[in-house]
Amino acid sequence: MRRALDAKRAAILALAFAFGCASPGGPSAGDADGGFGWEGPLAPARDMPVVAQGQLHRFELANGLRILVLEDHRLPAIGMGLTLPRGIAVEAPGEAGVASFTAELMQRGAGDLDAFELADAVDSLGASLSVSAGWDSMGARVGGLARDREALFEVLVDVALRPQLTPAEAARVRAIQLSGIAQAGDDPGAVVAWTAFETLYPGLRLGLPRSGTVESVTSLDAAAAKAFHQRIFTPDGAILWAVGDLSAEAFRQEAEAAFGSWSGPALTAPAAPLPDTGARRIVVVDWPELGQAQVALGHEGIARTHPERLEVQLFNTVLGNAGFSARLMARVRAEEGLTYGISSQFAQRRAGGPFVVITFTEVARVGELLASTIGELERIRTQPPSEAELTWAKSLRTGRFALALETTSAVGASLIDLEVYDLPRDSLDTYRGRIRAVGSDAVAAAAQEYIHPERATIVVVGPAEALVPQLEPYGTVEVRSR
Repeated sequence: MRRALDAKRAAILALAFAFGCASPGGPSAGDADGGFGWEGPLAPARDMPVVAQGQLHRFELANGLRILVLEDHRLPAIGMGLTLPRGIAVEAPGEAGVASFTAELMQRGAGDLDAFELADAVDSLGASLSVSAGWDSMGARVGGLARDREALFEVLVDVALRPQLTPAEAARVRAIQLSGIAQAGDDPGAVVAWTAFETLYPGLRLGLPRSGTVESVTSLDAAAAKAFHQRIFTPDGAILWAVGDLSAEAFRQEAEAAFGSWSGPALTAPAAPLPDTGARRIVVVDWPELGQAQVALGHEGIARTHPERLEVQLFNTVLGNAGFSARLMARVRAEEGLTYGISSQFAQRRAGGPFVVITFTEVARVGELLASTIGELERIRTQPPSEAELTWAKSLRTGRFALALETTSAVGASLIDLEVYDLPRDSLDTYRGRIRAVGSDAVAAAAQEYIHPERATIVVVGPAEALVPQLEPYGTVEVRSR
């Protein structure tokens, strides 16, 4: 028992020291009696470069392929990948789901190995292989032990450049994707999100599910995957990366040999900026059996590269992106007991994305929930974050930032994200300083500019008969069937 208590005390001391709460050799700021000073002000975090000097290396091949290597020799592990700065957003609405379809199919046979042989080759190395498609990027990655670097690199090259994309596997992947869409259609949370995006962006790719629709996915085949792969996997703008226990120069030489002759069409043109979502619309998806309604409110948001993205991050942290400490949770859950959870988010993408509030409540209390939620959206405009709230939000944002970069892989992913969006390469090093420098007037102005409760689209999934009367005070209600 004594050993357990000593171990626990040592762990607390270590955590306190690591996070600047106290110094083992003396009192912390604001702690006059020499104790831990838990209620005193925290010492400010010390800013330093995210990547130590000499660890990060950049190269570029003649064909335009960018190479990024982050060396870290502390553990005998590596990760490697190829990332393309285009993804789901470049799909046409009629081919929605082809990026996810192609990503899954690329893992089912590459080079001379069929699906089973490729899986066995990866498993025999104790390694991992994944191909994924996001809104603005798509890529393949492998991970494993440093001693298997050559074999892992060979797998990556085959999967990225020489996927088999066979008709037989395409049929299997299509069936799986259609099954997933059907399953999600039985989830009220998925239905409210799908309907919200479709209502906000009718006729646009952003208005459709990431995995596509039954109609679009049904038409996908091996030929569609090959055409999409040829369009996206091109060296123009591509990023070949490696992190972990390896030599940057050795990786550059391997990259030159494997990718130096790679060619392809010019980078697909970026998606056009999204239009404003316009006037308020209210939609009820009739689901008579539900006793708990799913609710979404939203309107247009901002792009990933927007010059006021930090101001937006800060006021939205106060509004609805800080768990129980956010205004929405404090009012809608803690004070009024209308829900177990509510949050707000700006989905920042290359061409812009929506601002969305997601929550749920008893069917009979939807009207109350909407009144409280819209009230908080209006209040963030008329009563912007106070100095105390802003100081707390800055501390939370900088703390989250540090926790999100605890591993070399996470740092590498963040560096790749900067490349994908052509953001300044020192953005990680300067983030905390830029956050601290944002003034309260700028945050207040951003809340005024980018929150619009008067035109927020409202979508509710539940029994229409009970919901429509509660929603009519907000405008004309459109009822849709599931």
